[in-house]
Amino acid sequence: MLGQRIAIKIIEESSYEKDVAFKVHIGTPQLAPDDELLEQIQELEKKPYKELTELERVMLLSKPRNGELTTMEVRIRESMEFKATVDKLVAKANTSAVLGTSSWREQFRDALTVIPADESELDVDNDEVEEVPRCVDYISHFICLFWKVLFAFVPPTDICGGYVTFVVSISVIGVLTAVIGDAATYFGCALNVKDSVTAICFVALGTSIPDTFASIIASKQDDSADNSIGNVTGSNAVNVFLGIGLAWSLASIYHMAHGTTFNVEPGTIGFAVALFCGEAMIAISIMMYRRNAKSIRAEFGGPVISKWIHASILFFLWVLYLTISTLEAYDVIEI
Repeated sequence: MLGQRIAIKIIEESSYEKDVAFKVHIGTPQLAPDDELLEQIQELEKKPYKELTELERVMLLSKPRNGELTTMEVRIRESMEFKATVDKLVAKANTSAVLGTSSWREQFRDALTVIPADESELDVDNDEVEEVPRCVDYISHFICLFWKVLFAFVPPTDICGGYVTFVVSISVIGVLTAVIGDAATYFGCALNVKDSVTAICFVALGTSIPDTFASIIASKQDDSADNSIGNVTGSNAVNVFLGIGLAWSLASIYHMAHGTTFNVEPGTIGFAVALFCGEAMIAISIMMYRRNAKSIRAEFGGPVISKWIHASILFFLWVLYLTISTLEAYDVIEI
């Protein structure tokens, strides 16, 4: 055997800039316990070298041994090309969205920093001038400043592997969604709008804002549309199966324990649900067409003309849904 591969386990330290070195020392090789020549060689080693025959000396030379080099130094350094690419990305984008955050200080610094909205390409030259925030960026920053500072109190991602960040973020989003839903309900009452119209218009729009921004971020950062579409379907599944199902189950159990009956009148929501299912089939058909069409083959983006046409169709479906549902709720359309 002229060579052998040796597997060395390297423990990842999750450090960004890395320059570590270690040495691998190869000791004296030994024959395997089940080797046929092991006993013969051990007996020959006990004899004086002068008493060995020529054949026995050749057999001793067949014993495994090291070459001239028995020590090797291994040095692990970061890739300068990859590091430069990440540095450009971090400089142009929000650091917390790319690499996570390691401290509250970093989170508050990012929250108070005005970042340009347009992200430059990663292959730009190092000598390119840093992009300066525009007036629109400053306006957007000051409008969202309260929410940026509020979410900066969320624990950093380095605590407990990010699990604390996930739980606290979900809790804060849930509270904000409930507040937005109640505010939308009060807004509908102030305008003297029916509850059914308030539910499908103001409340639905207010509670869907977090999902909308999550889908936008996922569509920009991911290579596929799976997370964006999965976020929408998963959110609806939680609303239907957990939101309505859990609330109605607890109400039914409560009324049953007190000897009463829990009844929910359908109202006009049945027509709105049927209309939504019909438009959902149209949206799914558009998605399947975009996936299979040779000129597009993408659920997001694609050629400019087809992109705007399909986006306009989906926006028109939403407006049509609100319009017809509102007219039916006010008995303008009788079904």
